[in-house]
Amino acid sequence: MNLPTDLKYTKEHEWIRVEGDVAYIGITDHAQKELGDIVYVDIDTLDKEVAQNEVFGTVEAVKTVSDLFSPITGTVLEVNSHLDGSPESVNSDPYGDGWMIKMSIADPSELDALLTAETYGGLVGA
Repeated sequence: MNLPTDLKYTKEHEWIRVEGDVAYIGITDHAQKELGDIVYVDIDTLDKEVAQNEVFGTVEAVKTVSDLFSPITGTVLEVNSHLDGSPESVNSDPYGDGWMIKMSIADPSELDALLTAETYGGLVGA
């Protein structure tokens, strides 16, 4: 299982990568494998403030729909438009082309409560 050590993780299987004062967010390699083939990503929170642990969208796989939970509080600045035509990017490259949103960071201290790759790996049995 791919667990980049430069990312933080949530128990709900999202990852977050901080670049300056913005964060990129997506779902983990473990989550995409559990969901199976992803056919649609629905995110309607562009330009909206989302609280930590609040739903910012959904991801639809062949057999299920799953909520996406924000690891931090912030405003959604960008939705990955690449996913409109290629939702399978979440399966093939969950930490790269398959990122879902870019958001501002309202409270940097929230990052401290997130999981390291090692802790998340232990949670999912990696």
